Amino acid sequence: MRRPAAPPRFVCAIFGLLLWSYSPATVAEVPTVAPPANLPVPTAPGLGDPGALRRLRIETGRAASDGFVIAGRDARQQLLVSGEYATGQARDLTRSVAYSIEPFGVASVDSSGLVLPVKEGQATITAKHATGESAQIKVTITHIADDLPVNFPNQVVPVFTKLGCNAGGCHGKMSGQNGFKLSLLGFEPTEDYEHLTKEARGRRLFPASPDRSLLLLKAAGVMPHGGGARMDVDSPNYRILRRWIEQGMPYGSESDPTISSIDVYPSERALNRGAEQQLVVIAKYSDGATEDVTGMTKFEANDPEMAECSASGLIKAQQLTGAVAIMARYQGQVGVARMKIPLGVKVDNLPPAKNFVDELVFKQLTDLGMPPSPVCDDGTFIRRVTVDIAGRLPTPSEVERFATDVDTNKREKWIDGLLASTDYADNFANKWSAILRNKRQTEAYTRGNYLFHDWIRSGLLENKPYDQFVRDILTASGEITENPAVAWYRQVKEPTNQLEDCAQLFLGMRLQCAHCHHHPFEKWSQQDYWGFDAFFTRVGRKKGANPAEDRIFHQRGVALANNPKTKQNVKPTGLASRPLDLSPDQDPRQALVDWMSTPENPFFAPAVANRYWKHFFSRGLVEPEDDMRVTNPASNPELLQALAQHFVARHFDLKDLVRTICTSNTYQLSAEPNLWNASDKQNFSRYYPKRLGAEVLLDSVDIVTGSQSKFNGMPTGTRAIQLPDSSFSSYFLTVFGRPEGSSACECERSSEANLAQSLHLLNSAEIQNKLSAGSGRAAALAADKTNSGEQKIRGLYMAFYARQPLPDELAVAQAHLEKTKNDKIAYEDILWALINTKEFLFNH
Repeated sequence: MRRPAAPPRFVCAIFGLLLWSYSPATVAEVPTVAPPANLPVPTAPGLGDPGALRRLRIETGRAASDGFVIAGRDARQQLLVSGEYATGQARDLTRSVAYSIEPFGVASVDSSGLVLPVKEGQATITAKHATGESAQIKVTITHIADDLPVNFPNQVVPVFTKLGCNAGGCHGKMSGQNGFKLSLLGFEPTEDYEHLTKEARGRRLFPASPDRSLLLLKAAGVMPHGGGARMDVDSPNYRILRRWIEQGMPYGSESDPTISSIDVYPSERALNRGAEQQLVVIAKYSDGATEDVTGMTKFEANDPEMAECSASGLIKAQQLTGAVAIMARYQGQVGVARMKIPLGVKVDNLPPAKNFVDELVFKQLTDLGMPPSPVCDDGTFIRRVTVDIAGRLPTPSEVERFATDVDTNKREKWIDGLLASTDYADNFANKWSAILRNKRQTEAYTRGNYLFHDWIRSGLLENKPYDQFVRDILTASGEITENPAVAWYRQVKEPTNQLEDCAQLFLGMRLQCAHCHHHPFEKWSQQDYWGFDAFFTRVGRKKGANPAEDRIFHQRGVALANNPKTKQNVKPTGLASRPLDLSPDQDPRQALVDWMSTPENPFFAPAVANRYWKHFFSRGLVEPEDDMRVTNPASNPELLQALAQHFVARHFDLKDLVRTICTSNTYQLSAEPNLWNASDKQNFSRYYPKRLGAEVLLDSVDIVTGSQSKFNGMPTGTRAIQLPDSSFSSYFLTVFGRPEGSSACECERSSEANLAQSLHLLNSAEIQNKLSAGSGRAAALAADKTNSGEQKIRGLYMAFYARQPLPDELAVAQAHLEKTKNDKIAYEDILWALINTKEFLFNH
């Protein structure tokens, strides 16, 4: 093929001029632009000089501040030593002080602040800083002589979780490991107890000589173990297991207290980049007792690039600026510590706040000390917002009219015009059709697919309230020809599929884990799962007029959900809500949407607000956008809450939600970074460039080449964004990540770059045919004798980038036209080069 085999000198030159410095086209990792190379980047101050150390404070995370009790020879307490400075800052000094204990021998405290019991009695622990400041706290040691009985669920199972023994990759997987099985993450302690004490005649335990128990020998690495040594001999975890075996492996009685919650301390704190912060986790029990379980807690940062957390609860902040959440998990309970890592630069000359979005984003940027990029120019704005809302490029005439418009509200008016257009409905119908699984598995589904897509599009065009849109889908009954929304039940046939898709799509919750066990990162149990399942168990189906399509109806009197673990029936129950008493004639799905759409529902409005935020910023306030949970908080919680409240107050108006986001100066910030925000990926201090979606990109290539793609069975002129489903054959759409509509997850749409994409743009027959088409743009430009070469080049730049060419870009293009004898080939070369630039492939 001529062009790729021997690209003319013009091609190389124009690539040098036009290829932006964005990182490779991988939207999963937000593309960045390097700051100007000729400017020095000064050192960011972070929290700044804290001033003089005024006071030390020793904390344990418990209510009492004057002392604490360690009960039992295997108990422990992690101390947290905080320094209070003249500027009001609080900093962790746990590992920067010297510890002493008086009288000696009652307890021990190491350099990390971990206190272990030695003998019964009282003592005073002193922490002293190099400045001379000191603090004291009393410790009381009890139950060393009269040993406390070990409770299996409360003390032994957490050891297996902490050491990873009951993880999914080890003994916690369904089939176990090497003949030994534990419940996943210890959610079924009674089963674990049976496996340990009775399986294989209890061969893993030796009460007569606990240290010779197979359980200890393997876990400590004394005997060969596929998982290697998981603990040291005589470590706290070893001693707990040994004492349990020594006591005869008690399970515990029904009257023993159970864990009710955990608290993570400190729950919030600001850290310098590279700084450390010790966490303390306190378990609260049903009898009101508390216990330090820091050493038994599993920690995990929701963004390891921002911070890491060790097994002992020590946070190490990395070099990125923003907020990071540290998840703490202990025995089915979860807690979160939120750490803020400021850059500390003075933020001034902020763009004016146009609405509450700007107020909350700019407030966070000011608190973090991260100056945002300036507002983008008109050409960038009109291209960006037209692609995001309408799914198409603006025409050159639209760009020219917008550029010459002197109305100060022209951006708001342009947004309103896009929202009123059919292009808006086409673009968002394409989005919703995919995640609502409008998939054609057989040709018999064709009519239903077209009807469902048209139903979605019509609802968006007329701006049907979102709560009504969801109600129409979830409560749909009848046949597709009568009620196209029943098509949703075609792909999600089982009640469990229905509840999981409903939760993921409309509540931002991934409940799949709770199907088999307690959710490892959330509070949702199997009881919560089956209670939600009960909303769908009365959905009936029978063959309709089209034998391939089902008729959906409400089955009166059918039993509700049954929890397979407890073998008990479960009433329909909203998440974190009360069970509902419904009569046999009541359709539980109506009650479900009633609960979902109440203004007080904490999941419904935030889920769609976050989903739409990601559409426009390529990153959600919560990421992934459909994994909203306590342990994965929003990067700006106040903003997410404000968006949700505004959405509810505006009666679930989707167009108003889009308008609110797009009219903000936050959305209109430039993609080019300043000296401070090049590495920002969560605070929205600039616009994050994202590759055009597969359908939008194909339509854009069609527009700039003047060659329309054709799709079998669709009228001439149908754009890719208007296709009702993913069944239309197109290698271009497939290679650029068009979703198949097989799941409710937007992750089906791939935004990652790969070699096949580059080769297709550079070297495929499809692109070559579009460039060389006799009725295409290159042929039309070559035949045009009215306009000069300069005018044609300027028109191309307006069509591709919504801007005029720079002087050097114009000069290179004109030089290529002058030296190429065949005008059509020259314009084909120029079009080919412009298509292969990141400025064209990305929305910026």
